[in-house]
Order: sequence, then structure tokens, then C-alpha cells
Amino acid sequence: MELKDKNLYFVGGVVRDEILGKPSFDIDYCYEGDAIEFSKGLSVIRTNPDFGTVRVLIDNKEVDIASTRQEFYPKAGHLPVVENIGCSLKDDLSRRDFTINAMAKNTLTGELVDYFSGLDDIKNRKLRVLHDKSFVDDPTRIIRALKFSVRFGFDLDSKTKKLQDDYLANINYDMSYYRLKKELKETFDLNEDLALERFIKDGIYKLLGDSQCAVLPQNSISKLVEKYAPKNIWLVYLVAYNLEKIELTVEEDSIIKDYESIKNLTPDSDYEIFKLFKGKTLEAVIAYACYINYNIAIKYLDNLKNIKVTVTGDDLVKLGIPQGKIYKEIFNDLEKEKVLNPLMTYEEEIAYIKFKYHLFI
Repeated sequence: MELKDKNLYFVGGVVRDEILGKPSFDIDYCYEGDAIEFSKGLSVIRTNPDFGTVRVLIDNKEVDIASTRQEFYPKAGHLPVVENIGCSLKDDLSRRDFTINAMAKNTLTGELVDYFSGLDDIKNRKLRVLHDKSFVDDPTRIIRALKFSVRFGFDLDSKTKKLQDDYLANINYDMSYYRLKKELKETFDLNEDLALERFIKDGIYKLLGDSQCAVLPQNSISKLVEKYAPKNIWLVYLVAYNLEKIELTVEEDSIIKDYESIKNLTPDSDYEIFKLFKGKTLEAVIAYACYINYNIAIKYLDNLKNIKVTVTGDDLVKLGIPQGKIYKEIFNDLEKEKVLNPLMTYEEEIAYIKFKYHLFI
């Protein structure tokens, strides 16, 4: 079953991506009028009357349909407030971030609705805001512009670039950091070195704090991310920045803490390298390679990371060694020996313990 109606439109990214010939991450529907009323003959999962949105089930797929609506910003930089649900399609499209995302396509006729010349901007590979207060209302649109620039190879048009530069010269830090984090993740999860280059070159990093300084990586981050596949890609890029205003998960916070604990240390032996990085998050080690010392971190990741002592405490008991602090000493010595001889077998580990600690056997 396909959703078709004279007042129902594909809107935003799905229209843009179709024009560009690219796969779309999401399919967004917009109903000119009341989407909840329109959905009454469909399999409704849930509704949100405050926003005029409804989720329905179509061919076993969940689909969101939004009513046309307007928004206003009660305070610059904060989340907008919805108003005038059921407004005209043009009014709905006028609240969006860039002209390339402010197009719609009628689901019944296939007609392209383009009030703001988004199609021309796509052809000219330009990103253009819809009004002069766009970045003032929502500064996270600057990160979105960076994301689209990297994804599609577009540049800001001259007026939009000036509006961005003007805002970055006088930033209002009372903004939605929840939304900022979302855009940062989506941008740097693209894993493109170009994103960080422009983040620095255009001064976008200043959005993270008024005392923020640009931090340049010494090596390509994208290549190491491709090779080692960390989960939190965006933090490999941004771990060297001050993210104290961003609300992090426990997992994300551990990456920051790990990096802070190793960034000022330079081990000078394989065992010290092993001890420095052992138990640290993969993202922190990759960031060390990019921002601090490539050779040291790569030696750990490629040669030392998987070294593991196979002897256990039960084995030491069987050897007749009394339990106590001596166990920690034995495991440290054995670990150090295994770093020197990674191919050491279980039998050789036992033999090493018997030789070194013969007085206790």
C-alpha cells in the first residue's frame, strides 16, 4: 500500500536525495492540514497532538506523518515552539534550515513544490538559509551546514557564509546542547577528515565554548577509524576538544576520561606502552595516535593489544603459592615477560613462574 493524497507530500531530505540520486536515510511525510485527522482510516500507532504528528503502520513499516505547522523561537538558540498546526505548505517549508531541504513532492501527482529555489541551489551545489536570523534562531544549523557540505560537496552561498561568520564572531552560548550533540554526532560519524578541517578552518569549533581552541590532528583520523572500527566515531574526532557543555553517556564519558589520562604520557618501552593503553577505550587509543603519538599507539593496537596472560589464580593455588599480594607481583612479572615474548604458551607461563618463584614452590 502506498500513501497517496492530494494534500500529502514527501518533504525535506527524501526529496533532496531523490534529486541528487542518493539513498535517503529517512522518508518524511507532511500533510497540508491535520495529519491526525487524515490518519483516522489508517493503522495508527500513536499520535502527538501538541506537534500535530502521527505514526502509522503501512505494510508492516512504521511511518511518521506531520501536519503542516509553523514554529517560533521564544528564546534564541533554544528549541522552537510549535504553532498554527494545519498552516499552508509554504508556511511550513519556510521554517526549515536550508533551501535544499525546503522542497516537497506531492504523493498523488508527483509535482515538485519548490517555493525557495532549492532545485537551483542543488544544481549550483550551494547551501542557502531561508532568512537572515536562521543561525541566530538555531546555531546548530551551522553544524548541519557542515554535515551537508561534507555529504554532498556543497558550499555555503556568499550571504549564508557571511551570516555564519557573523554569528561565530558573536556566539550566544545559551543554546540547545542536546541538539548540538546530535548534529555533531551525525556530522563526524560520516568519518570524513574534511569535516574536521572545515570545523577548524571556518571557526565552527568555537560553538563548543568561548575559550575553545582549535586542535589539529597529526594524522588522518578517517583511515584509522576505517581500520579499527570504533563505535563512537565522533568522539575520536572531538575527544581533544572541551565537551563539558555536552551531556555525555557513561560510555562516552569514559572515552574522554581515558584520553585525558593518557594524553600527556609518553611510554618508552613496549611494556610501558602495554600498561598505558591496557583497559583503555579503543576511541581514546586511536585519538592518541591521531593527536599525540602515532607510532606508540599503533604499536599497541597492532602488536600488543591482544597479549593476555592465560595462567589464572587457580593455577597459582595448584602450584602451592599462598594467596596474597604475591599474586599481583607474579601476574605483573608474567605480563611483562609475555610482552617480550607474545608467543609464550600456557606451559611456558607455568615454567616461568616455577623458575622465577622457585622459593615459593
